[in-house]
Amino acid sequence: MPFAVYVLGLAVFAQGTSEFMLSGLVSGIAEDLQVSIPAAGLLTSAFAVGMVIGAPLMALFSRKWPRRRALLIFLSAFVAAHVVGAVTPTYEVLLATRIVGALANAGFWAVALVAAIAMVEPAARARATSVVVGGVTVACVVGVPAGALLGEHLGWRAAFWAVALVSLPALVAIVLAVPGGRPATAASPAKDTSSPTVREEVRSLTGRRVLLTLLTMALVQGATFCAFSYLEPLATRVTGLGAGWVPALLALFGVGSLVGVTVSGRVADARRSTFVAAGMVSLVVGWAALALSAVSPVAVVALVLIQGMLAFGTGSAMISQVFQLAPGAPTLAGSFATAAFNVGAAAGPWLGGLTIDAGFGFRSPVWVSAALMVLALATAGVSRLVAGIAQPDSQKLQLQ
Repeated sequence: MPFAVYVLGLAVFAQGTSEFMLSGLVSGIAEDLQVSIPAAGLLTSAFAVGMVIGAPLMALFSRKWPRRRALLIFLSAFVAAHVVGAVTPTYEVLLATRIVGALANAGFWAVALVAAIAMVEPAARARATSVVVGGVTVACVVGVPAGALLGEHLGWRAAFWAVALVSLPALVAIVLAVPGGRPATAASPAKDTSSPTVREEVRSLTGRRVLLTLLTMALVQGATFCAFSYLEPLATRVTGLGAGWVPALLALFGVGSLVGVTVSGRVADARRSTFVAAGMVSLVVGWAALALSAVSPVAVVALVLIQGMLAFGTGSAMISQVFQLAPGAPTLAGSFATAAFNVGAAAGPWLGGLTIDAGFGFRSPVWVSAALMVLALATAGVSRLVAGIAQPDSQKLQLQ
């Protein structure tokens, strides 16, 4: 695996820390800037919306740039947004920096995924994807708890400074390690000398099977973040664990996620469809088991680890599946996958919150996760049916 791929994972680690760390900083931000807790919480929503909108827009904006230049511009903008956010005295400016940071993060993600798979052989694409996605899982294990600790002892601004500082080595490493030229296509950089137009890329991404795969991705991520967002009340108010267990549980979920993307990277290239199908079925069973056994501390601890592993392992394999299904969209495939990921990350917690507000209790988000996975399985089944219907036509063309 080229060193440059690990460099991209390092940058994604810093950006993933920024995306999720505000969950432990909202009280400090609200007090310092004299706004309400819900207003401080909107900073997280703004970042998610910026990621969803920014992924395809930034990919289009930068599609003619050499990939190293695009990565440097996006990461530099991300660092600058965090520096401004760390020193601003006003909520409005901080909100603007979250949007700018999200747009830069989305652009970086889209280009990084394309660049990573372009630097490896086709048989290693799932592994390269897992290294980049692994940056998010390491952020969950290390970055988010560290940001919370910094916020508690040094103030929320220290966490913003830390994200900016961690990004600087990645900037230097990108200059030194990422190839300066832009590969012709992610699917076959050595053979293609021309790039598809935007219209051709969009056409490749609007095929029924690609759209169904993106919808499946969003449902899988919605299930993941629905349960993950409400682990704290589940553990403390249903399982009966003390508040001190919450950081450990979140870290355990992150450890499972890291294991999952690592296994996915080594296995999914050979049997991607089987790996994804098995992961999705296991996630349905796992979320239902967690909801049913939430009163048992042993079961909760074990299932949090297992579900983290299954969720991110399956999600990582699905990202590489999008590139496989849309070889005619080397620039935009990564951005659409990023947008689908963040649609799920935004919708899942919202749906879980609705069930809690409706009085269904703190197990209800986990049941929502199980239901979303059932929908994901159904959508994947329709995708396979579409592929089966299209297959005879492709065989006819080959015979002609």
